[in-house]
Amino acid sequence: MAEPAGALQIRLQALVEAADGATAQVVPDSRVGAAADADAVAGIARGADVLTFEHEHVPAEVLAALVADGVNVQPGAQALRHAQDKIVMRRRMTELGVPCPRWASATSVADIEAFGAEVGWPIVAKTPVGGYDGKGVQVLTGSDDESVAAVLPWFEHPRGEVLLEERVGFRRELAVLVGRRPSGEMRSWPVVETVQSQGVCAEVVAPAPDLPEHLAEDAVDVAHAIAEGLDVTGVMAVEMFEAADGVILVNELAMRPHNSGHFTIEGSVTSQFEQHLRAVLDLPLGATDLTAPVAVMVNVLGSELEDPTQAYTALMAAYPEAKVHLYGKSVRPGRKLGHVTVTGTDLPTVRRRAQEAAALLGGR
Repeated sequence: MAEPAGALQIRLQALVEAADGATAQVVPDSRVGAAADADAVAGIARGADVLTFEHEHVPAEVLAALVADGVNVQPGAQALRHAQDKIVMRRRMTELGVPCPRWASATSVADIEAFGAEVGWPIVAKTPVGGYDGKGVQVLTGSDDESVAAVLPWFEHPRGEVLLEERVGFRRELAVLVGRRPSGEMRSWPVVETVQSQGVCAEVVAPAPDLPEHLAEDAVDVAHAIAEGLDVTGVMAVEMFEAADGVILVNELAMRPHNSGHFTIEGSVTSQFEQHLRAVLDLPLGATDLTAPVAVMVNVLGSELEDPTQAYTALMAAYPEAKVHLYGKSVRPGRKLGHVTVTGTDLPTVRRRAQEAAALLGGR
């Protein structure tokens, strides 16, 4: 958010995990502290117009205390709770009539066996809190499967429950990003297709190719219903399945700018990051039209290079249209180090060139 904030003369002050962390490298007014440290969070909120966040791991009680002290927290703790706890999210989705996979909460192996018998094996087990990028997710193929034993420690979490879902047969994964301000104005971007690799987003294609118009409209309508039903402010990503039977089902929520929306920096009139700033400050929202017929974002997941910037000369010479974003993170296998976005008119060409440019950063 630093770049659009600078353009709009919005001053940011950030709580960061380390003095040399990614955010600290681009936000001069950064203070080291933990998101769970109430005093540290209150310190950056003091005197600010609004407090927002870029991950869900801020304890609800910390935010509730700030609200009680008059701090403008956007989105609010009650909305954020649905992104922090998957069981709470599923219950609310059911109440709102949002299409989801069949699900249940389990407190024992007997509950797992009963759900598997009801919906049919395999089923998916998820930790209600803390899981992301494929972590905290286990496919269970039967009641005697060793993977059932793998989820037993999850019952020891203070939550005491495990989320169970039917395993959905789907054609592909989709995502809708929506921005909403406190006054209720909403704008969404075109539905995108997301491609996963070992539980981690590898590519995003905008707009989702060959998506029937009625399904695109359904997906956007669902995202808007969720944003209104949860009283979301800021940007929210709704990750979905396009099921094999042609139905849209909600998979996950992210109540913040999200990896599936990074393409909007170059691919949209208003990026998700600028939109988030506008929304939480209750400013009129920006246009979300695409700047080209096609945009493809490819994540850089790990690198064989000690420093991915070593690839800049070759990449910029061969792919002058590619826009590179590196996050200032140390190299680690499989880690999201950055992304590359290419826009254009021909999907196969745009996709290939984005993949090839990202591969250079990965040393491949």
